Parts: sequence; structure tokens; C-alpha cells
Amino acid sequence: MDVILPEFDLNEPTWFCLSLLLILAVYFRFSRVWSLRNLDLGLLLCISPGLLLAGSSPNIGYAWLFGLTLLLLLRLFCDGLFKRRPRTEQNLNAPGLVFLLCASFAFLTVLVITADLPDSAVETVRQGQQLLEGEETPVAAADENTDAEQTGPAGRLIAAPIAQAVGNVTQAGESRVAEYTSRVLAMLSHLAVVLGLLYIGYALFSELQLGIAMASLYLLLPCTAFEVGQVVHVLPAALILWALAFYRRPMVSGSLMGLACGTLGFPIFLLPLWIAFYGRRGALRFAGALAIVGAVLLASLAWTSPDTRSFVQQTVGMFDWSVLNFQDAQETGFWATTLDVSYRIPMFAAFVIMLVVLTAWPRKKNLEQLMANCTAVVVGTQFLYPEPGGVYLLWYLPLLLAVVFRPRLAQYGAPEFLQKGNQEQQAPQPAKPELAVSGHASGQLFR
Repeated sequence: MDVILPEFDLNEPTWFCLSLLLILAVYFRFSRVWSLRNLDLGLLLCISPGLLLAGSSPNIGYAWLFGLTLLLLLRLFCDGLFKRRPRTEQNLNAPGLVFLLCASFAFLTVLVITADLPDSAVETVRQGQQLLEGEETPVAAADENTDAEQTGPAGRLIAAPIAQAVGNVTQAGESRVAEYTSRVLAMLSHLAVVLGLLYIGYALFSELQLGIAMASLYLLLPCTAFEVGQVVHVLPAALILWALAFYRRPMVSGSLMGLACGTLGFPIFLLPLWIAFYGRRGALRFAGALAIVGAVLLASLAWTSPDTRSFVQQTVGMFDWSVLNFQDAQETGFWATTLDVSYRIPMFAAFVIMLVVLTAWPRKKNLEQLMANCTAVVVGTQFLYPEPGGVYLLWYLPLLLAVVFRPRLAQYGAPEFLQKGNQEQQAPQPAKPELAVSGHASGQLFR
């Protein structure tokens, strides 16, 4: 920030305090302190202190995030119990929210331009450049840097055309192009989340003001600013959010979910929920779109593989399989503070049971159940990852905001189930036997 405004310094604790006051002024319901909205707002605001503590006091910070993740999971499990979802106005009118949204986005844009980017974002762009040039992408490239994470081929495919466009405009060197592209890709990922929240508010919630409120809160939350450059985390969340926005089109949702799975491994756990949500025809279309996207991703790996052995290594190394490692203690994260790392084994078993239950029950799910269950599964993955688990907040933050602000969506179900329901309503009903009553009594009986 000091590049644009000299001698201006806004550190993370200061931004947390300022944004906390602003969020409370706009979203807190002062007339009804004990309300569901205030409870959800308190949980959202408690995320950022965990990130701050994880940097200064790791043991306390990761324990904070672990406990908060558990509270969020319980909140999502109880989401279906809150039958009354009254319309809640914000403490700021629509023009004020639009101004706040634009100002917050401008602030994050400046932050992306001036802040140091994580190694994972730059590594994703470099792999995209190698894809354009047909060079082999080393499987262990992400292990050379402590901050770099292994990204799938979908991130490379999305980054490749952006890198090509940035290179043609700037005419800079390869390293500079990778840096510029990383910043552009980070901003576009956050923009995709903002537009997705706006579209969901307009198309699914039938109120654009709710979409503006969700998008503004997403930009105002300190955890978004703290992790603003994490392209690898924001990109799959944006794809999942748009898959929910186009849930009426199984082919489109399947394609977006396929890209999300090809970016990071955690969206794979959501596929059983989506397949169970759609009927037989919808599930076939959804799976067909997944297969097409998977074939395209494998073709991109084959393009950068000089031989079959390299192709197999890149395919196997597409995802982070260390999540299944139960024995080796990690250097950071909540699991490093536990005495027995085998404690993760029953946690993984509980996660599998949760996934099976959410997938099988209820058999016919509506949109609000799909939204809450998907968010619960993504939140549950925070307990599985051996690296600093609990800090991957941008994976579920956009979905959590949609769950918090949503109205009743029980009437929105899978397209196939809705069509069957309409056909049953339009089917002729058998004639009922007439009762031998007088005309006046008959009118009162069937009125």
C-alpha cells in the first residue's frame, strides 16, 4: 500500500479492528441481539483472530481454528432446523452497499498489486507457461518452496491464456510475466467470487440486495485480505460457487465441478453429494460433463509429458496424497501439537461417515440442503489435511456466506424431481364419490 500512498501502513491487526467495526455497523442486528444472523456474524468474525494467532502463537492459533471449525460444522448440521428465515435488512441501504462493495474491491485490488504473493500462485502460472510451450511439468516442482502447493492441471489451463495475454501486453521477461499473471489471476478469482454471490442473490434468492450484502461482507472480512493472494484456494471456491448458481443445468455444473477438482483435491469429496442431488438423467449429464473435463485435463498432462512414465507420474501427483498419511507428524498445524498423530484415523473415519450420511439422507434434496451439505463437507476437510489444517478458509467462505444469507429454498430442487412433481400435479385425479347431502351443506363441506 505504501507504493501508492507513501508513508501509509496498515498492518493486519489494525485492518482487523477497522473492518470489525465496519462490519458490525452494517450487518449486526441491534434490534434483535439474540438472532441467527448475529450468531453467524460472530462465527464469521472469529475466523480472522485465529489466522492472526497462528502467525504469532501457532499452538493457540491452530487450536482456535480447530475449535471454530468444529462450531461451524455444528452450525451447518443444524441449518435445516431453522425453518423461519425472515427477510433481514442491512443497516445500510442499497446505494450505500454498492459504494461499500466498490470501495472494498478497490482496496483489495491495491493489496493484490502491492502485497507479496505466495509461491503457490507463481508456481501455478509457471506451470501454465510450460503448458503453452509444451514443456514437461515436474511433479516435485511445488516441493522446492515451503509455501508452494501442488496444483492440478485445471489451474494451469486457466492460467495459460492469461499468461499469454499478459506477456503480449507487457513484453516483459518470463519471471515478470509470471508475477504479473499471478496478480491478475488472483484479482480475477476474487472477482469471480463476487460476481457469483451477486448472481446467486439475484437469480436464486430473488433479491439482488442480498447478493450485494454477501459480496460486500466477503470483501470486508479480514481473512479475505489476509489471504488475498492465495489463487490456489480462491479459484476452486469460485468454481464451486458458480456450479451452485447453475445447478439447474447439470452439464454446466458438472463442467465447473470438474475444473474445481482439477485445481485442488478437496472438491472430489463433493461429487457424491451432487450425483445424489440429481435424478437419474441429471446424474448422467453431470457425470458426462465430469468425464469430458477429465479427458481434457488428462490430454493437457499428456501434452507436457515426454513419455508414458512421466505421464503416469504427473497423473498420480495431480493431488496431494499426504492427506492420507496418518503416521508422520507435521512441522506445523494443529496435528503437530497433538501427542498421538494416530488420532487423525478416527477423525478420517468420522468424516467418511458424515459424507455417507449427508449423501444418502434425505434421498430427494432441495437446494438449501445441497448448499449446506456442500459447505459442511468442505469445512470438514479442514480436519483431514496434515499441513496447517484450519487455515484454508477461502475454500468454504463463499459457500458459508450463501448459507448464512439464504432465504427459504425448499421449493428449489433438482430439475428432474421438479418435472416429476409437476407431472403428478397435472395428472387427472380419480373422481371422489358424491355425498348425499343438501346443496347448502355440500357447499359448506367442500368450501
